[in-house]
Amino acid sequence: MTREEKAVVIGELVEKFSANMNFYITDASGMSVAETNSLRRLCFEKGIEYKVVKNTLIAKALEQMSTDYTPFDEKVLKGFSGVMFSGENANTPAKLIKEFRKKSGGQSPVLKGASIDTDLFIGEENLDMLSQLKSKAELIGEVITLLQSPAKNVISGLKGSGGKLAGILKTLSEREN
Repeated sequence: MTREEKAVVIGELVEKFSANMNFYITDASGMSVAETNSLRRLCFEKGIEYKVVKNTLIAKALEQMSTDYTPFDEKVLKGFSGVMFSGENANTPAKLIKEFRKKSGGQSPVLKGASIDTDLFIGEENLDMLSQLKSKAELIGEVITLLQSPAKNVISGLKGSGGKLAGILKTLSEREN
């Protein structure tokens, strides 16, 4: 690869990292061609972009970002690396990795690291936790539900109390007559 080609790849990666606050770096070494094709197909179906890139190019692209990715240098950017860009859904790649492993019966791809809204997660041991993260839409839905709940309770209480209050007033007025 020429210097100009490397610069183009680094530029593309900088754009991808800038546009995607959530990305995962995986190791899919040892997978057969059929398994790799199956992984790529599953990524496409889930709306995840998957790119295999040299670690040095990933490192150079990450150096240009405002977040400090140096913790990735020692443990994450070694060996074979594929990058999964997931857009707003932070948990989709983790769920995809687990789903792919279940279908294939293997242990690949291996999670080497992830950046979720600039928070860094290094190592396979984070996969289960990352798969349980809630999406932005899910969190907004929960907040709306929590906000609506007290209002619904007040309204139902007023409706119920209003009926009781009207009944008490009617009974009292009948006694006076």
